[in-house]
Amino acid sequence: MTALTEVLAAGWHDSGIESGDMVLLHSSLKKTLHRHHHQDPQVDTAAVLESFLSALGPEGTLLLPLFNFDFTRGVPFDIRSTPSHMGALTEAGRQYREAVRTGHPIYSFAVIGARAQEFEGVVNFSGYGADSPFGLLHRGGGKIAVLDLPDQSSMTFHHFVEEALEVPYRYHKTFTGLFTDAAGHSEERTFGLFVRDLDKGIETYVTPMEEHLWQAGLYKGCRPGEGNGLRTIKAALLFDATANVIKSGKAEEMLYRIAPRND
Repeated sequence: MTALTEVLAAGWHDSGIESGDMVLLHSSLKKTLHRHHHQDPQVDTAAVLESFLSALGPEGTLLLPLFNFDFTRGVPFDIRSTPSHMGALTEAGRQYREAVRTGHPIYSFAVIGARAQEFEGVVNFSGYGADSPFGLLHRGGGKIAVLDLPDQSSMTFHHFVEEALEVPYRYHKTFTGLFTDAAGHSEERTFGLFVRDLDKGIETYVTPMEEHLWQAGLYKGCRPGEGNGLRTIKAALLFDATANVIKSGKAEEMLYRIAPRND
């Protein structure tokens, strides 16, 4: 482990990542690479990935989102090669030698570490369903970490809660396309998503919820662009906070808003 990896790992610990944790990480690397370029001009995506694995330790587990929406437009999905559209760190995770990839063609994940075998062979029907990696993270006592991104660009876990509670501003939609599994077998398969009701003008809008989580003391670490840029929250606490907002009738303007009509 390099000196820079140690420095980064120590910072992740300060922001709430503990050895042995299971962590879903959403990330933007630009600010991290810029912050540490003067210390080590060779700092790169691989070094940042190793720093998170170091912070988690041999008993920890890292989940990286490999979300790719091409399947919704008829593009075939191949679990062996379809790239992530969620940034450089996630693509490095997809190609990591020991990574396990889950099989939903839109919301798949790379999983690295001690509990990766729990995700091996997971091909969940609904992207946010109870049997999805979001559900495994929640039931497994995991955390969510966000590096230099606002919740509006990262906090997909809210949709897992929304599906669990069957909110009325979303609905179940299916997508069918060519799916290739890890053995190279291809067939037409159908998968689901709990999507926004566009006919009602529903827009995802979670910026107020992000501030609520800070004010409630549920986030630990740094806001985007401040300090090391990393914040963490326990998945169980986030589930309960999001569920409370929905159940209290406050989801509009906390989790979604209605776009103005142009007619």
